[in-house]
Amino acid sequence: MNYYAIKAIYLHEMDRLWRTLFQSILSPVVSTSLYFIVFGSVIGGMVPQVDGVSYGSFIVPGLLMLTLLTQSLSNSSFGIYMPKFAGSIYEILAAPISSFEIVIGFVGASATKSLIVGTIILITATFFAEVRIDHPFVMVFLLVLTCFTFSLFGFLIGVLSENFEQLQVIPLIVVTPLVFLGGSLYSIEMLPEFWQQISYFNPVVYLINGMRWAFYGVSDINIWISVVSMLGFLSICIVAAMIILTKGYRIKS
Repeated sequence: MNYYAIKAIYLHEMDRLWRTLFQSILSPVVSTSLYFIVFGSVIGGMVPQVDGVSYGSFIVPGLLMLTLLTQSLSNSSFGIYMPKFAGSIYEILAAPISSFEIVIGFVGASATKSLIVGTIILITATFFAEVRIDHPFVMVFLLVLTCFTFSLFGFLIGVLSENFEQLQVIPLIVVTPLVFLGGSLYSIEMLPEFWQQISYFNPVVYLINGMRWAFYGVSDINIWISVVSMLGFLSICIVAAMIILTKGYRIKS
């Protein structure tokens, strides 16, 4: 294992975080704070408790998951796409470093950035709602697992994208709607029977409910289904990343 190469990639990506603090940290914190103000404080005062939890507190796991998914995808996809765009990716490919080590460097940095933002969001949420964590170890596990899984997914998006438009398609057109329709701001039990059944086909439902169970011990989905589905998706992304990097698809060509 070439730890020096991994460290070099990791530190280079982390350095971009400190150079773009407004975009990387302040922007998502401000955006999420607006959600807390509008939905938690204003609308939440007119909504009764959901599953025994005040509405302002109920939406905290969903908004946290929204931030984690979007930040993990954007950080990782942009991190690997820019070296492709600038041509510096060939220097990395020519170095004595394996595909696995390249993935660790880029994905590790992206996941670290997302964890930093997620922690700040969680602290910010305490100013707008009463937040309790019934299962802290499960919460941390899901937090880390989500960041690494979707950072790896973002890495794949960045590798496969040929332009900036393709880079934004999945995060904006697919992931964001799935999060909003995945129970981030409501319980799927509040939906009519037909739409409840449709919601079970939304993979983000399982992620949000897993996080909500870690916070308040309430969930529309079995917690083990959430964990197994996430681990399964992580395994698929790992295999796909290894195959793509080894063959050099859309990198060497």
